[in-house]
Amino acid sequence: MKAKTMFYCTECGNEMPKWAGKCPACGAWNTVVEQPELPRSSARGSGRAAGRGIPGVRRACPVTDLRADEEIRFPTGMGELDRVLGGGAVKGSLVLVGGAPGIGKSTLMLQICSKLCEFSKVLYVSGEESEHQLKLRAKRLRVESQDLLVLSETGLGDLLESVALEQPDVLIVDSIQTLYNDALDSPAGSVSQVKDCTMALMQLAKGQGITVFVIGHVNKEGSIAGPKVLEHMVDCVLYFEGDRHTSYRILRAAKNRFGATNEIGVFEMRDEGLAEVENPSEMLLSGRPDDAPGTCVACVMEGMRPVLAEIQALVVTSAAGNPRRTSNGFDYNRAAMLLAVLEKRGGLKVSACDAYLNIVGGLTLDEPAADLAAVVALASSYLDRPVPGDLAAIGEVGLTGELRTVNQLAQRISEAHRLGFRTCLVPAHRAADLRAPKGLRLIPVRNIGEAIRAALRPQE
Repeated sequence: MKAKTMFYCTECGNEMPKWAGKCPACGAWNTVVEQPELPRSSARGSGRAAGRGIPGVRRACPVTDLRADEEIRFPTGMGELDRVLGGGAVKGSLVLVGGAPGIGKSTLMLQICSKLCEFSKVLYVSGEESEHQLKLRAKRLRVESQDLLVLSETGLGDLLESVALEQPDVLIVDSIQTLYNDALDSPAGSVSQVKDCTMALMQLAKGQGITVFVIGHVNKEGSIAGPKVLEHMVDCVLYFEGDRHTSYRILRAAKNRFGATNEIGVFEMRDEGLAEVENPSEMLLSGRPDDAPGTCVACVMEGMRPVLAEIQALVVTSAAGNPRRTSNGFDYNRAAMLLAVLEKRGGLKVSACDAYLNIVGGLTLDEPAADLAAVVALASSYLDRPVPGDLAAIGEVGLTGELRTVNQLAQRISEAHRLGFRTCLVPAHRAADLRAPKGLRLIPVRNIGEAIRAALRPQE
């Protein structure tokens, strides 16, 4: 008998009976793949009969009878990871940690075992390394504990048997793309295998209260390799980002059922492992040149933490008829809008120039509070006049060139003052309500013209 096949969309997980170039559910192109159809269980029919009074069936209960204090959190030993998770890991949760190969995902997971083993039993299952390789890496990271159990296995059935035998409190799976179920004919890493294995781990976490960390690789588009439905199944999705050629790494949450999704954690990769960077502003501003045109400092909020970031701009006369626009770490469309506002409202002819924007340190600025610093940096490069090194700019720029206020402005200027800045450009609308710290001068500006004149030094 010929095995039936189904077609799945790797972007949204939608099933369809035949192949299509465009998914009818999410509209994505070239994401439909063919996989063998999963065997259907007879539990659906038995579920209807069980609901008529067969013992062992769970009954629904009123929401008023449920307790809200059953969420148990525990520290992982890495303060930056706890911050991103919302205050620590939650018992019985399923956390997916994604990132490019070699970025440090396995190192991060093995390092937290040192703290977790102080009060719990940890089972580290690797489908990519042998036990001997795990021992060598644990020795390099100085992770030694009798409560850390390691297993090199790729079979889902053997993994579940090992969990039943060892009864760990924390399970780490490295990685989900190497895990496979013998009952399926598809290879490891396919859509059906990833969905089935993740579902089994989710049932393990919710049914037995085991905290499960799953490592997943990302594809060339930057998303978790596999179906998009994988991210909907887990409780938390963390992305470990950074350039492999630099030492700094950024951990951010794309989804978190137990906390905010706008927190970030910053780490530095060293020979002995990952080290926490408790003050990322100092890291991002280190090595900043003095009296160099085309640079300005902005203050953005990453969750509840203010972070100072350096925005660099380069504006040069274009040799081609179509000027080039490039941005790294800054939204391209917003950069194009700021260039148009700078020419229309600021009087600078940047339409005939190539413009480049770069955020130092690999940070991505996606909030409007960085608009003013970007405009000042662009104007500084165009006019070839430096911005004072102790000046920061905070504010949103509108299409008419006006400056709009941003949230948590007092906290932002306090962080700028703490790091040694002496001058801060702020929107005039909120300047009267702010109390400047001693030693910090606030310059209220109403539009980008006033901001450029206040920020740029006159030529000597």
